[in-house]
Amino acid sequence: MRRFCRLVLLFTASAAFSQQQQFANLGDFKLQSGEILRDCRIGYRAFGQLNADKSNVILFPTWAGGTTEQLARNVGAGKLADSSKYYIILVDALSNGVSSSPSNSTLQPHMQFPKITVGDMVKTEHELLTKFLHLEHVKLVMGISMGGMQTFQWTVQYPDFMDKAIPIVGSPRPAPYDLAHLQAQIDAIENDPDWHGGDYAKNPARGAEYEFGAILLSTPAHFNQTHSREQVLSAIAHAKQSNEGSDANNKIRQAEAMMALDISSAFGGSMEKAATVIKAKTLVIVAKEDHAATPGPATDFARLMHAEFLELDDGCGHQYCDGEGVRKAVADFLER
Repeated sequence: MRRFCRLVLLFTASAAFSQQQQFANLGDFKLQSGEILRDCRIGYRAFGQLNADKSNVILFPTWAGGTTEQLARNVGAGKLADSSKYYIILVDALSNGVSSSPSNSTLQPHMQFPKITVGDMVKTEHELLTKFLHLEHVKLVMGISMGGMQTFQWTVQYPDFMDKAIPIVGSPRPAPYDLAHLQAQIDAIENDPDWHGGDYAKNPARGAEYEFGAILLSTPAHFNQTHSREQVLSAIAHAKQSNEGSDANNKIRQAEAMMALDISSAFGGSMEKAATVIKAKTLVIVAKEDHAATPGPATDFARLMHAEFLELDDGCGHQYCDGEGVRKAVADFLER
């Protein structure tokens, strides 16, 4: 009995450690542009237990500006990523402030940090899995928002690597409206007097960041129901005076990566050809009133690839309210 207790304690300690922030050092990493990202390192966290044949792995990359610490709220028994059944690997995407980013690079700080693509994010994640975690295949790649964009990219960049894929409120390539608001966010930063070419003392465009979030992440009806006039005016005033929020240089590099995403680019611009290479069974989840990743491109591509499809019509937009419906759809899809 004592030995059993000791084994349980050791396993619990090991599991707790695996959930902590960890890093893989990829060294000098060649980007799709041909530029070199110096001393590249990728952050990640692992949850659950890997089974004997390594067939229960779920890869879950972060959304724009998000971290694995935040993403971990979606992990646990009965949650979106069920760690009682699956081995969950959360990955910090490039330029999120944890993995190599303009804000933490000593060799390429601020705007010296080279432009990256969603394909570069996916390639670093592939190297993490294969070279450091010694995994050659996963059961599922899943992501929300920019994580959904990475999921779409995974399906064409490494089509044999996963059994299933679930992009959630993501896009295989941004629609014209999406490009406009992403560029507007970059312009708001670069036109701010505090910008100084990226070498700022105070994070620029804090008020604009709050305002874009309010406009894009919800819907007018839902936002008006959940906020008062006084709350919004107070929040804008506070944001303008604060130094909180995403680091502006990091935000620019991720926004540029999202703008450049087009999973058909390796197929002569043909989404039809891109769809033919996908081998993973795929569930595409969109939000009907999504203003951040408008659902048209994902909806159209789901038809081309004959994917399963779920449209959320809860009136909440990009930050969908029907979390339980999404959780159930993911769980059911994994069991089939």
